[in-house]
Amino acid sequence: MRFLFIRAEKAKYPCTVLCRVLEVSRSGYYEFEKRVPSKRASADQELTIQIQEVHQKSRQTYGSTRVHRELRKGRRNRFGRKRVAMLMGFAGIVGRCRRRFYRATNSSHGLPVAANLLDRQFEISRQR
Repeated sequence: MRFLFIRAEKAKYPCTVLCRVLEVSRSGYYEFEKRVPSKRASADQELTIQIQEVHQKSRQTYGSTRVHRELRKGRRNRFGRKRVAMLMGFAGIVGRCRRRFYRATNSSHGLPVAANLLDRQFEISRQR
């Protein structure tokens, strides 16, 4: 995380100063710069691109379960739903929830009101 911050800020500040402030060695930072991504990291990047495609095709409604199901159709490579959920979280991909049905009462109708057959009194006559 510190090395990524140094990479982002080295255009504004010298690398030596950033390494000293963040308490990391310069040689460690330069070794980080030369390092190639691992197989898992590159596979995660490819999978994230595929997740974004499936999510866009679904009009951004699919969550991790349905995205995982779509990705698994006709493929031999194996990955779990939790991995898809984790990658969606890192990429900021969220499925849209369906809005709940809400019926507002229409009190301004011209229909007759039911008669008070039980003669119930809803007004309080005294306080307790």
